[in-house]
Amino acid sequence: MSEARPIVLSMMRPHFSDLAVGLWERLTVRAAIVAGSRRADRFDAFGSGSLICFPPTALFGEKAISIGNDTMIGPHCSITVGMVPDQELIGEQMLTIGHRCVIGRGSSIAAHLSVSIGDDVYFGPNVYVTDHNHSNDDPTLPVGHQVSPEREVVIGARSWLATGVVVTPGVTIGTGVSVGANSVVTRDLPDGCVAVGSPARVIS
Repeated sequence: MSEARPIVLSMMRPHFSDLAVGLWERLTVRAAIVAGSRRADRFDAFGSGSLICFPPTALFGEKAISIGNDTMIGPHCSITVGMVPDQELIGEQMLTIGHRCVIGRGSSIAAHLSVSIGDDVYFGPNVYVTDHNHSNDDPTLPVGHQVSPEREVVIGARSWLATGVVVTPGVTIGTGVSVGANSVVTRDLPDGCVAVGSPARVIS
């Protein structure tokens, strides 16, 4: 009997797996945010042919987010403006993602002031972009309670940010730039360069 039970379970498991995967795939397609949907109407702009895959990790501040045409934001991404949902925002268009961009799964874009991403920009998985940070000026306070001034971030058209790249506040990345995996961009990068490392340095 003890030998038969694993055999039965091994025969049943593929059928259950097929069912579960199939249901999840259908849910993923149906739950995607696309132009013309009620959720897309919350955005400042949501271009034709664009979609945000299901499930998002966090999504708020949509009224200050503009997404161009034919852009895909992968699953498990966090796309936010402000600290919390329903926060009073300081601007009308604080996060702009251009046309034909791809934001890889698990990526996070967090804007408090201004993050601008040009056309045809590609992110690998787990990229993090933010225009705000914390400081450690007062050693008597938790770092999380000390907020640095926000600084605008710009990512130029046709650039590629590989897996795990971090873009810090105040950085401008030029057009056609390639940033290597797990790099931390702490300073401006000129047009057409290749940069790697932590902090990222231009190598060609």
